[in-house]
Amino acid sequence: MGIIKERFKAKSDLANAEIKQLLKDHGNKVIGEVTLSQIYQGMRGITGLVTETSLLDAQEGIRFRGYSIPELQAKLPKAEGGQEPLPEGLFYLMLIGELPTSEDVNHVTSVLQRRSHVPSHVFAAIDALPAYAHPMTMFVTGVMALQTEGSFSKEYAKGMNKKDYWISTFDDSLDLIARLPRIAAYVYRRKYKNNEHIQPNGLLDWAGNFAHMLGYSDHGFMELMRLYMTIHADHEGGNVSAHTTHLVGSALSDPYLAYAAGMNGLAGPLHGLANQEVIKWIFEMQEELKTELPTKEQIAEYVKQTLSSGKVVPGYGHAVLRKTDPRFTAQMEFGKKHMPDDNLVQTVWNIYETVPPILQSLGKIKNPWPNVDAHSGALLVHYGMVEYEYYTVLFAVSRALGVLASLCWDRALGFALERPKSVTTDLVKQWLDGKDNIWGE
Repeated sequence: MGIIKERFKAKSDLANAEIKQLLKDHGNKVIGEVTLSQIYQGMRGITGLVTETSLLDAQEGIRFRGYSIPELQAKLPKAEGGQEPLPEGLFYLMLIGELPTSEDVNHVTSVLQRRSHVPSHVFAAIDALPAYAHPMTMFVTGVMALQTEGSFSKEYAKGMNKKDYWISTFDDSLDLIARLPRIAAYVYRRKYKNNEHIQPNGLLDWAGNFAHMLGYSDHGFMELMRLYMTIHADHEGGNVSAHTTHLVGSALSDPYLAYAAGMNGLAGPLHGLANQEVIKWIFEMQEELKTELPTKEQIAEYVKQTLSSGKVVPGYGHAVLRKTDPRFTAQMEFGKKHMPDDNLVQTVWNIYETVPPILQSLGKIKNPWPNVDAHSGALLVHYGMVEYEYYTVLFAVSRALGVLASLCWDRALGFALERPKSVTTDLVKQWLDGKDNIWGE
């Protein structure tokens, strides 16, 4: 079955037994209350999902299986000569719930290397799109074309016990994770590098090989990709990409279909596309101010101008967090280590010192602090990746680790089809008038 798969089965069998007992003993207990504003305003804050891989705390930020980002940077195995965690190690942690050894991580890397072949029809599907198509459109098209190689749909059509759904899901997830860097790099080289493609290097780790196929051999860029792929991998289950992957997967759509759906959500400007909006906003500010290193006073005036025009400052604020995103801090520390004198990076830091006080002065902003998107673009531009429309594809490759690990757990625990109840505004009015009870109590 494979070492990782056997360990996953042992863990999920124990979790299944524990959850069944929890539901038997406490299944009728009520958790929280739902307000009318939550129903109308995006179900914000309603507890309605179980995601085993990570948890987002408003004050501490993201924790993967209980570990913070600084702890992961210290404890996860590194590439030889590297200082940043290998994302394969985080994937292992999310699947198994235990910190991996270097041997465990090397095993995951070798498994992904063996599964990384992408058939030619996937590239043909991408090539059928016009060159002006958005990189995320090309990327998701490639994922959908790759669905022909999946095993879950084929095994389901043959007939299999629902207790075994996780097995094909597990295999498809590993295959998909293994092949995504090749697809993503193909999109980048097709759109921005004259269709001149770079073959994989089977001696490199997952993120290092991705950097190689993109065309960046700089050690610093490989380290950035390892950090980037780790810190963007998961953000509990309620965000659009994770929730969509879970939702579509709950219909027993295979991992390719579920992941593709989630990435269409990631491509929205209120989610993963925000990282390209940040760097675009900074470039526009530099152009208008005619300087690559605007002063804090200039930044403050430009921020006020942005806000007065009815726009937001991209990269600031988060639906859950109430402090500086630890993922921002991790990238800031990377910048201090590798590029402290870079004008764009210094501008990001000056924005960080300028924007929060302005947003706080408005009195309506719950979180004036930067999120992960506020910094990533500046690091990428330093190494020459100036094509900011592509940044969401990097996010998508990373996010596969979390959403597919969660999908494996969804199947292993036998989670049901997701089907929340909806109501009409007329029914809400009747309930407010005491004529009906939309909650059926």
